[in-house]
Amino acid sequence: MDETHYMMEFLEDGGVLTLLDILNHPQSKEEDKAEALHLLLTVSNAGRKYKEFICESHGVKVIAKCLAKSNTEDTQDTAWALLESLFHGNPKYQNQVYKNLITLMTCSSPKAQQLVLHTLRTVQAKMKTAHHSIVEPLLNMLRSLHLEVQDEAINLILDLKHFDVRPILLSGLVALLRPSKEEVQMHQITEEGERIKITGSLPVFVQQAAAAKTIRLLAEESKEVSCELLPLGVIQHLLCTVGNREHTDAQIQASLALKHFVQSFPAIAEQVQKVMGGALYEAFMDKAETLYMNMDETQTEIMLLNKLNITEVWDGNNSDKMC
Repeated sequence: MDETHYMMEFLEDGGVLTLLDILNHPQSKEEDKAEALHLLLTVSNAGRKYKEFICESHGVKVIAKCLAKSNTEDTQDTAWALLESLFHGNPKYQNQVYKNLITLMTCSSPKAQQLVLHTLRTVQAKMKTAHHSIVEPLLNMLRSLHLEVQDEAINLILDLKHFDVRPILLSGLVALLRPSKEEVQMHQITEEGERIKITGSLPVFVQQAAAAKTIRLLAEESKEVSCELLPLGVIQHLLCTVGNREHTDAQIQASLALKHFVQSFPAIAEQVQKVMGGALYEAFMDKAETLYMNMDETQTEIMLLNKLNITEVWDGNNSDKMC
C-alpha cells in the first residue's frame, strides 16, 4: 500500500478529526497532544489537499489554542511548525492561518509569543497586505519583559514599514512615548520647591523605551520614514521620554533616537538646543547615551513639559528642503 493511499484511508476513517479531538480535549495529557501534533504535521506535509482538509476541520483554531495554552516546549514547537506548514502551499487558507497567528499574540506564554512573532514575519513576507488588526497586539508586545519577545516584535514592526499599516504603526509608536494619564501619573512634589515627577508601572516604561528604540531603527533605515514621523510630534515626545527619570533605558533609547533626528535635520537641531540649553545640548551631542546622567531636576522638568511644535519649524523651513 503506497503512502498516498494510506493517507487517504487515514483521512476517510476520521484520523485527522480524532487527532484534533485529542488536542481539544481538556483531559488529554501533554505527551498525547505532542504525538497528535507530530502526526498532524506528517499529514500536512503530505500535500495541499491534506492541509486543506485539516483547515476545513477547524484545525487551525485548535492548533493555535494548543500552542497558546501548552506548557511544554515540544508541544509548542510542533504546534508552531504545524501552523507554518499549513500556511505554505495552501493559498485557500493562508488568510485564516495569518489571522489566527495575529490573535495568538495576545496569549500569555512568552515562548509562544516569540514563536508566533517569528512565524508572523515569515507569513507577512508572503502577504500582499497587512491586516490592520496586527497593529495593536504587536505594539503591546513591546511591553514584554522578555527580550527575545521584544526583539521579534521590533523586527516585525521593521518589516511592516513596507505595508499599508505603516501610518498607523508610526502614530502608535509615537503615542507610546507619552503614556496616557491612566497609565502614568505626572504629579508635583514639593521637597525643594515645586517639581514634576512621573510614576507608572514597569511594563509601560519598558514599552516606552522599546518604542523609542524602534523609532530610531525605522528612521535610520529610511529618510522617508523620518519625514513621516516629524509631523506626528516625535521630537516633542522623545524629549518628554528623555525626562523620564523613572526608567533609565527609556531615557537612553530616546536620547539615541533624538540624536538621529538632530543630525539629520539642522532646523530641528536648533530647536532641540533651545529646549535643552547650550551646556546640556553639548553633552547630548557628545554622548547621547549618558545624557540622563547630566540632567538635574529642573532640566528634567523642562523635558517633561516641553511644548516644542515641530510643524511650525517644518513650515518655516520649507518641508520640501528638509525632506
